[in-house]
Amino acid sequence: MKKPTQDWRFAQANKEALLSLGAYALYFIWWFVFGYGMGDGDPEQYSYVWGMPEWFFYSCIVGYPLITVFLWGVLRFFFKEVPLDDEVPDTDENELTSADSNKGNIA
Repeated sequence: MKKPTQDWRFAQANKEALLSLGAYALYFIWWFVFGYGMGDGDPEQYSYVWGMPEWFFYSCIVGYPLITVFLWGVLRFFFKEVPLDDEVPDTDENELTSADSNKGNIA
């Protein structure tokens, strides 16, 4: 008996899920390091950028546009459009057509 092979769409979906989790982890680390690393001190000793505490400026104001551009690049170069319909296997003339093979299936 022939072992079924994994559909390429599942491999692509797994890759995209791992990239999404990695991007989220990267953003969280960025935010955590700047938010708690620079903001862990006496508020009277804070440095300010544009009237905001430096830790807030770098963690929230700079981090958000950077992660947005990074995510655009990840989506542009690593994510792919995949068809969501069933793939039609190679059939002989004696076998059912793809329209007949879906009869009785509830989608």
